[in-house]
Amino acid sequence: MATYVSLVNWTEQGIKGYRDTVNRAKAADGAAARFGGRVVSIWWTIGPYDIVAVTEFGDDESATAFALALGAVGNVRTTTMRAFGADEMSAIIARTG
Repeated sequence: MATYVSLVNWTEQGIKGYRDTVNRAKAADGAAARFGGRVVSIWWTIGPYDIVAVTEFGDDESATAFALALGAVGNVRTTTMRAFGADEMSAIIARTG
């Protein structure tokens, strides 16, 4: 499974419903599962982003479909990055010759 780190900001709609944020996070777990992935961890943060989430999906297409479905609800906007663990990075470096 590939790992993704998402930096999340609430929209106007999302901040108005901030009291439901924990329940919305639980719903995101179910949505990730529908795309063959899972939410590994989620943190509510102070600073330029409201939430940081780590997810796993089988491929970039599934991760993208999840992000689109999540954004379509209207509560958040995401910036998502593919993340590589040490073993993955070692394999990438080995390919450079």
